[in-house]
Amino acid sequence: MRLVVASGKGGTGKTLVATSLALMARERAQSLQAPTALLDADVEAPNVALFLRAELEEAVAVERLVPRVDQALCTHCGRCAEVCQFHAIASLPLKTLVFDALCHGCGSCALECPAGAISEEPQPMGQVRFGQAEGLRYGEGELQVGEAMATPVIRALKHEARSRGWDSDALTIIDSPPGTACPVIEALRGADVALLVTEPTPFGLHDLRLAVQVARDVLGLPVAVAINRDDGQDGAVDAYCEAEHLPVLLRLPLAREIASSYSNGEPLVTALPQYRATFAVALDALLALATEARP
Repeated sequence: MRLVVASGKGGTGKTLVATSLALMARERAQSLQAPTALLDADVEAPNVALFLRAELEEAVAVERLVPRVDQALCTHCGRCAEVCQFHAIASLPLKTLVFDALCHGCGSCALECPAGAISEEPQPMGQVRFGQAEGLRYGEGELQVGEAMATPVIRALKHEARSRGWDSDALTIIDSPPGTACPVIEALRGADVALLVTEPTPFGLHDLRLAVQVARDVLGLPVAVAINRDDGQDGAVDAYCEAEHLPVLLRLPLAREIASSYSNGEPLVTALPQYRATFAVALDALLALATEARP
């Protein structure tokens, strides 16, 4: 089973929630009859390992194929530029140019080149790493500095976890990137349930609406909400959730002690054990939501 913790915007407490949910699931692994895996899919800024003191034992390079044009064979017919949906190739009268930063590695140019002038070579774009963290199976992805496309690294992280059998015998919790763009869609794809973390502010509500559209309305996932830094002063998020029939399964107060534990790199349920029951109830509700949604 896959549980994705996502948010429409950064800074809402997504990692705070994901790490504590994973630790509670680990403690209850025997009753759940499944080990727990935690994947940090926020590949542009992975930080779960800072909270769980991860011991990384294995790294796998992530590469994409980029085209290389043999100018001696190229007839400058322009077919490669025609089929490239990302405008990564420019066909000039005397030379064909490739812009690596725009290339998505789809291979269409090499496939369609009538002269066979295009080959593909691997280009590193990041890596995925695996190990143990506080008794959890742990994996993370990291995008190489200067690379713009996070989606292939997230896809590789999920693929490598699946190849290790984690999906077949484990509860897998994925800490998604923030936002609602392609990397988030890739993190959510194949999930059983999504927990969307928000905050009771106009910005938080705006981005929660977008996240619900992606997770529930586009991908068809069962969705629940966690409200972080709740000071009880703004009921707009609650009103929206009630109108959209979205269960609010987790509510964390605006409290200095929570901010202090996070800034010190301590998981919330470790630093403040009084929240253990709160996360245990939320975990049960998420698993029930996912089970009910299955055909």
